[in-house]
Amino acid sequence: MNSRDIILQRIRENLGPRKEEAPPPVPTVWPRSSVDRATLARRFAEELQAVHGQAVLCPSWDAACQDFQRLVRDSGWQQGVVMDRPEAWRLASGVSGFQAFQVSENPPPRDMEPVPVSILAADWLLADTGSAVVICNQPGERLACYLPPACVIVATADKLREHLPAAWEEIVPLARQPERRGEFVIITGPSRTADIEKILILGVHGPKRLIVYVVGE
Repeated sequence: MNSRDIILQRIRENLGPRKEEAPPPVPTVWPRSSVDRATLARRFAEELQAVHGQAVLCPSWDAACQDFQRLVRDSGWQQGVVMDRPEAWRLASGVSGFQAFQVSENPPPRDMEPVPVSILAADWLLADTGSAVVICNQPGERLACYLPPACVIVATADKLREHLPAAWEEIVPLARQPERRGEFVIITGPSRTADIEKILILGVHGPKRLIVYVVGE
């Protein structure tokens, strides 16, 4: 059997039904420690602040919604796009003078560009880097992560994880779903870039402001 026949044979074998394979074990990249949720929340806030983001730790949904109303008023936002998640709508709805629009499936970028703020829901919060992991199932949700000059993310405190390996066992089954479309976006602070003079500039390639609401204790 020559090389061509070997290649064609392998293709034929892989075109047929395949037995489900178990994912490989998660390697121990960083050890896990028994850290309480309050400590994770404080570290998340500190790490996010270090990269010019802002974390708002709220004991309840009422406190989060009140603070978001203040943020909208102080920022002068009159409209925003909202990811179709219950947490995002819970934060965005009911704000006087603020029009909330659901992110469409595949909007032209020019339609979202003038929107001042997006409201997203995070699937996990990583305390060691102050990062939010957001599953974007549609192109419009991914655009909402980048185009508006301000991005507001909300998540309940039970979404806090020590680091990415601590969330990997939850991420892998979702990422392996055959029908899965979209992307897992990791957001770590507002967009940052520096020129040759090492001058840091915010908002060149994405949002200039990033605010993360962590709700619950």
